Amino acid sequence: MKASFYTFGCKVNQYETQVLSQYFASQGFTIVPFEEEADVYVINSCTVTSTGDKKTKQLVRQTKRRSPHAVVALTGCFPQAFPEKAAAILEADVVAGAKDRRGLLSSVRKAIEEKQRVVTLSPHTPGEPFEPMQADFFAEHTRAFVKIEDGCDRYCSYCIIPKARGPIRSKPIEEIKTELSVLAQNGYKEVVLVGINLSSYGKETGAFRLAEAVEAACSVDGIERVRLGSLEPELLTDDDLDRMARQKKFCPQFHLSLQSGCDRTLKRMNRHYTAAEYEALVERIRARFDNAAITTDIMVGFAGETEEDFLESVSFAEKIGFARVHVFAYSIREGTRAEKMDGHLPKSVKEARSREMIKRTDALHAAFLQSQLLTVQSVLFETRQPDGLYTGYTENYTRVTAASDRDICGEILPVRLVSCDSEGCSGEIVSGALPEEM
Repeated sequence: MKASFYTFGCKVNQYETQVLSQYFASQGFTIVPFEEEADVYVINSCTVTSTGDKKTKQLVRQTKRRSPHAVVALTGCFPQAFPEKAAAILEADVVAGAKDRRGLLSSVRKAIEEKQRVVTLSPHTPGEPFEPMQADFFAEHTRAFVKIEDGCDRYCSYCIIPKARGPIRSKPIEEIKTELSVLAQNGYKEVVLVGINLSSYGKETGAFRLAEAVEAACSVDGIERVRLGSLEPELLTDDDLDRMARQKKFCPQFHLSLQSGCDRTLKRMNRHYTAAEYEALVERIRARFDNAAITTDIMVGFAGETEEDFLESVSFAEKIGFARVHVFAYSIREGTRAEKMDGHLPKSVKEARSREMIKRTDALHAAFLQSQLLTVQSVLFETRQPDGLYTGYTENYTRVTAASDRDICGEILPVRLVSCDSEGCSGEIVSGALPEEM
């Protein structure tokens, strides 16, 4: 039988889809692209925004119309957060949440054999363990994503994810090392540790912290680079930073979720830090890591945000000097506290603020790229472009393009950066030692 998978959302979702795909394959399914004819279609959903829910429902219905005799399985965050709404999508033959990933296959088989819908949704419970899962390979040939944490307890006023993902739970250190050893044997040189609230790794027991996961990952032979996914800024301590700074394989790229540079807005969002505390963390990172890239997410137009609040957020972003910023306009999320707040702004205001923030932060990105010019950086090359150029990333995740007369995919080479555009830098491969060896 043939199975196909489609993923909405974050790197955690992508990782979990990869694990599901591998499990189905190990049980006799042939995995095919989603646009091809299959016996089973699995749609792994995201529910961060109501727009995401809409796209999920549309894809479920389109898939069933296209392949009426196939089993369509809906899984992931949307059914977990809104079980009744998900169960009401009758085009989905199987509806499962963000728990018991392996159990999805049993539900699919039951739907095939008994010709009936299977809805298996159970709420998260306090103290539930981290669900064991391991990925052995990814579509990318040089970088792998490894989920080491699930769940969130921050309860930001705009966010539904704690409901969808449940309590904090963490992958044991030894399981991380085992998974990375397999990935290294399969040729992966770089690993990205990801989680729903990655900074909370180990928080549920207090027995270990994120720095220990980084140390464990860096200890694996064959893994040459370790980087982190998105981080909540208030949970990183000086000890964490000191320990990570001692790891030569650790990449100095920190995606610190900001959301707003205005304290009044941060308070309404129920974020757990002030702009001054965020700035102090950035200063501590830059003091410990040479040429660190600080990237972030900024939301504009949150409920109650005044023009003064918005301009304060813009000024703060410029003060920090981010390497890159993902800007998005606030949208009301059903089931959150922010849904019932006063002061929701017109779409036109949010869109105007989004355009202005993007314009101002694009200038920061350009300045950061300019700062990288005339330096020599180690680049892990990943892809060959149609024009014969090769593209890869530096340790601080600057995109670099360079020419080579041989296939250099999968190699880490020193590159002198000589020019840049809006996408990244162009460089010349330097013969000789890598920067750390020079």
